[in-house]
Formats: sequence, C-alpha cells, structure tokens
Amino acid sequence: MSFDPGILFFSLISSGVGFVLFIYGKKQGRGPQLIAGIVLTVYPYFVPDLLWNVVIFVAVCVATWLAVRQGW
Repeated sequence: MSFDPGILFFSLISSGVGFVLFIYGKKQGRGPQLIAGIVLTVYPYFVPDLLWNVVIFVAVCVATWLAVRQGW
C-alpha cells in the first residue's frame, strides 16, 4: 500500500462507505449491500493507484445501485 496522501484519504472514504454498506447488508439481510461492503472495504489494500481506486469505487457503487434497482 502506498503512503500517498490522496490514496490514503480515498481509501479511508472507500472503506468507511464499505463498512456502512456491510453493516446495513448484514442487519437487513441484503446480499448486494453486504457483498459491496466487503469489496469496498478490502480492495484498497490491493490497488496502488488513485485513479483505479476511484474507478473501482464508482463501478462497485453503480453495480450495487443497479442490483438494488433490479430488485435483488
């Protein structure tokens, strides 16, 4: 993991959103939010670039939104 301040700050935001989604998905029994929460919490450890962090964050959030919109 890089010690670039931008990456560290965005990782904090991403993991925070992931934690909230994970807790919500666990308490409500919602699969898409649970899985998205796990992914958003873990992926910043493996992605060293800020641009890819943002792209993956947006992709996971859009995929979660689409899954919920489809009724999952």
